[in-house]
Amino acid sequence: MKNNLAERRASRNWTQADLAAALGVSRQTVISIEKEKFDPSLPLAFLIARTFGCAIEDIFTAE
Repeated sequence: MKNNLAERRASRNWTQADLAAALGVSRQTVISIEKEKFDPSLPLAFLIARTFGCAIEDIFTAE
C-alpha cells in the first residue's frame, strides 16, 4: 500500500519519534510504514488519519 505519511509528517516538522509518540507506537513502526514495508492495522490507520485531520484515503492508497 502506498502512502504519503513521510510528507505529511515533514509538513508539520515532526520527527518520526514525535509521530510515534503521538500514535503510541515505536519509531521503527513509523519507519516501516513510511518505507511501505508494513501496512498498519485498521485501527492504527484510523488513528494516523485522525492525527492528521484527514481521511484514511488521503494518506493511504492501494497500489
